Amino acid sequence: MFSRSSQFKKDYRKLSNKLKNKTDERLRIFVADEFDPILNNHKLQYEYEGYHSINSTGDWRLVYGKRGEQSYLLIRIGTHSQLFGK
Repeated sequence: MFSRSSQFKKDYRKLSNKLKNKTDERLRIFVADEFDPILNNHKLQYEYEGYHSINSTGDWRLVYGKRGEQSYLLIRIGTHSQLFGK
């Protein structure tokens, strides 16, 4: 279901255990309903055109791309400013 880019793996390794647990929880919610309101799933623009973002926690975002009907590539995880520079 989920493939992970090398950049995602690198980002994920840097997370605290608390953020890793929260991210894993959000991915479980995603599997059950990728458009659950808690995820705030939305399309991205500019450098991430064609990808989507979900909320991991507060200011933390997870960027992913859809690869097939039930196949996703996790691209990045970081704070809004780390990922989007705003």
